[in-house]
Amino acid sequence: MLEAVFPGSFDPPTNGHLNLIERSAHIFDILHVVISVNTQKVNTFTPEERFSMLSELLKPYSNVKLHIWDRLTVDFCEEHQVKVIVRGVRPISDFGYEFELAMTNKGLNPGIEVLFMPTDPKYLVLRASAIREIVQLGGDITAMVPPLVAEALRKRFNVSG
Repeated sequence: MLEAVFPGSFDPPTNGHLNLIERSAHIFDILHVVISVNTQKVNTFTPEERFSMLSELLKPYSNVKLHIWDRLTVDFCEEHQVKVIVRGVRPISDFGYEFELAMTNKGLNPGIEVLFMPTDPKYLVLRASAIREIVQLGGDITAMVPPLVAEALRKRFNVSG
């Protein structure tokens, strides 16, 4: 079986994330979506809240497994015997960061391959930080995130929809 890992903070889960998950789920027999926990970062949602939202959003995909992970992604890969990490890239500025991260992962575990998947053009500028700012300012985020995520963001920031 061909398996891959799609890691991210998913804070919040966006339509861009879901697009990459859907496309990856069609390529791999099993796709592990890994919610990365970074204690150095201030998050909008707890890992458990993100897990709950993604659990609902990923129901249509029988070959997608959802995890919360608080260590290195390469450690997850080793523990689950997965050899491929999928990373989404948007503009060229993303590529520099993603390439450096891929080389770091390769240095940590040479048996892991990183595949870059370009974002669908309609999600090119979706950044979680921008989405959070837009919702806090009362803007419309319905094209950027699924309805359940939009509702959770409005509740979190006490903004009416």
